[in-house]
Amino acid sequence: MRILHTSDWHLGKYLEDFSRIEEQEKFIDELIDIANDEKIDLVLIAGDIYDNSNPPAKAETLFYRGIKRLSNNGDRIVLIIAGNHDNPDRLVSSRPLAREHGVILLGTPKSKVEPGEIGQHKIVDAAEGYVELEIGGERTIILTLPYPSEQRLNEVFEGVVDEEGMQKTYSERISQIFAELSNKYRDDTINLCVSHLFVMGGETTDSERPIQIGGGLTVNAASLPEKAQYIALGHLHKTQKVRNSSLNAYYSGSPIQYSKSEVGQEKSIFIVDLKAGQDPKVKKINLDISKPVEVWKVNGIEEAYNKCIDNREREVWVYLEIKTDKLITQAEIKQLKTIKPDILTITPIIEAFEEEKEEIDDFREKSILELFKGHYLNERKMEPSQELMEMFADIITEEGDEIEAEDA
Repeated sequence: MRILHTSDWHLGKYLEDFSRIEEQEKFIDELIDIANDEKIDLVLIAGDIYDNSNPPAKAETLFYRGIKRLSNNGDRIVLIIAGNHDNPDRLVSSRPLAREHGVILLGTPKSKVEPGEIGQHKIVDAAEGYVELEIGGERTIILTLPYPSEQRLNEVFEGVVDEEGMQKTYSERISQIFAELSNKYRDDTINLCVSHLFVMGGETTDSERPIQIGGGLTVNAASLPEKAQYIALGHLHKTQKVRNSSLNAYYSGSPIQYSKSEVGQEKSIFIVDLKAGQDPKVKKINLDISKPVEVWKVNGIEEAYNKCIDNREREVWVYLEIKTDKLITQAEIKQLKTIKPDILTITPIIEAFEEEKEEIDDFREKSILELFKGHYLNERKMEPSQELMEMFADIITEEGDEIEAEDA
């Protein structure tokens, strides 16, 4: 069986008030071409289809049309789970119609589908958290865990008072869910898992909306189902294999560079060849980044003009940083954006301000004792004695005690 793994489409997303819908349309066209050329049997989409719970009509239209084409009139099964950005109810609202086209939509960890025909294939068995499919004479069992927040699990983790306790409790609960569901795996089936989770140690970017407070809703790699031959994950936007684990657990990442922190990142999907009882053959295919994000750092307004003129015809989003000794006027900003309309932001880096910022940052990093010692050395040209430092420490301690007493 040949499987394609993708995730984190974020349809309807904007970057600094600029729509990315045209790039997303190109990605879906490319994805369909890859699926057809590679003769994919099953597509797993691991969450965050949309960028928010109330996606624009254009994003929903793109999703419905794209999935219909991807399923190839039910010849190819497409299994989709909700991520933390998705509204589960809205995502699955078209489920009855989608089933006719070979599309399975799952909104919450408690979701399930009914056995029976699906597109040109068959759901052999299904219940909460898993589905068994028959595709082209082969059987696959897929553990399905859409984004498992407390609310979507319909559970409350009581008695947890700190971040470490929350993380431990949450990981144990996810581990328990996978352990129970893993009993469905068999030696004669292709055993898969798809989920939308933040596994500890994963590399993040700025464009991911946190799915945890502090670190409470992260999961240890050991919580993932060890009997799974391949685990398709969503949430992290950088393509990567789960660290510190022997499992074949991968994040496909987002298909588009969605933030400044993703500059230079390749965007990919995974194709996985699997047979029952055998290790997977995992192939990464890099996607065409039709309009990458770049950061241009220039010295002065004239160099900025020249950079924009030289790159006027390139399809690229730009964060422009101009090192200067004066403020940039509105007229100059307008001229730059006239030359290169795809400039996202223009940031003047004023040298005097940079030096002042460095001094402020240095100031904030030092303790009150270090600051006193530095001031004394600067004024007296000699270091203060140990006795003087101890006296100063006593004074600031007494003042702190008085302030706390007044507050109480």
